[in-house]
Amino acid sequence: MAWWLLKGSREAAAAASMAAAVALGTALMAWRSMGSLRSVGGSFWQWVVGLLLKWIVVLGSLVIIVIKCRLPPAAALSGLVAAYAVNWLAFRMQVS
Repeated sequence: MAWWLLKGSREAAAAASMAAAVALGTALMAWRSMGSLRSVGGSFWQWVVGLLLKWIVVLGSLVIIVIKCRLPPAAALSGLVAAYAVNWLAFRMQVS
């Protein structure tokens, strides 16, 4: 929203697209790593595969947003940082 107010729609699209890519990557990681828990060793490798899929989605989206769509990289990186800040804050919250 701040990019849209300060610069324009291209920057806002870059930030929103990158934030959506982080959310999609995190959902893919959760789906893959928590799909079927068999054993401790198996669940660890499922988590590793989920984490790799997440980073493939996030970095692939960054490349597509910056190179293919030619959207501003600063806005895309700020969307990435904002999405991870929200993710970090969500993990820090504890329900009592």
